[in-house]
Amino acid sequence: MPGSANGPAKATAIPAAAPLTTADGAPVEVRRSARRRRTVAAFWENGTAVVAIPASFSRAQEREWVHRMLEKLRLQGARGASGAGRRRPRSDAALAAHAAELSAKYLGGRAVPSSVRWVSNQNSRWGSATPSDGTIRLSEKLHPMPQWVIDYVLLHELAHLLVAGHNAAFWRLLEAYPETARAKAFLEGVSFATSRGLAPAGSDGADDGTDDVEVADGMAGGQQEAPDGTCVPAGAS
Repeated sequence: MPGSANGPAKATAIPAAAPLTTADGAPVEVRRSARRRRTVAAFWENGTAVVAIPASFSRAQEREWVHRMLEKLRLQGARGASGAGRRRPRSDAALAAHAAELSAKYLGGRAVPSSVRWVSNQNSRWGSATPSDGTIRLSEKLHPMPQWVIDYVLLHELAHLLVAGHNAAFWRLLEAYPETARAKAFLEGVSFATSRGLAPAGSDGADDGTDDVEVADGMAGGQQEAPDGTCVPAGAS
């Protein structure tokens, strides 16, 4: 009824859904892609946790996978792998500031570069350093790689400001960084694949810049690989 003896009926306000955030308050954006069919991915973009899912996912699937992938990002952030909620050092100024942080944390602040910058003309090296003038250059090809890999390359070049060669003293400087062996293996794998013209792992024609957590399916029997390495039936919520 439009009204009553006591006056016109009042509309009932529907509360707006609360914005989705991570456990530490960072904003979350869910991106659906019609081109993404076999992967679910999560990554940081300008301080926002982005979860990329196939457009075909139901709302129940979306809730389930967003929860899983945010937990994956949280665990990575806990071990310093992705710097939860922190912007990646994309500008030269941000990269130089990050280099100072890494030097203080792992090298006792002894490595003090005169400049640190991204370059686009390094095709055969991930990074380079000139100890005589204290300059460091990182290849822009590192941009899509995990932050723990970028940190390793940056620390590697910082260490070269203290020890020029790759002798025992040099490698002792990198022992404090917990991801050294893992990052070396990662880069060796990328170099191996690139030299043979192989596509990067998880390449499925996605239209976004995934780089931190990506899970490909490609499993027999219509199953999909979950972020924790377990298998769940495709379409399960």
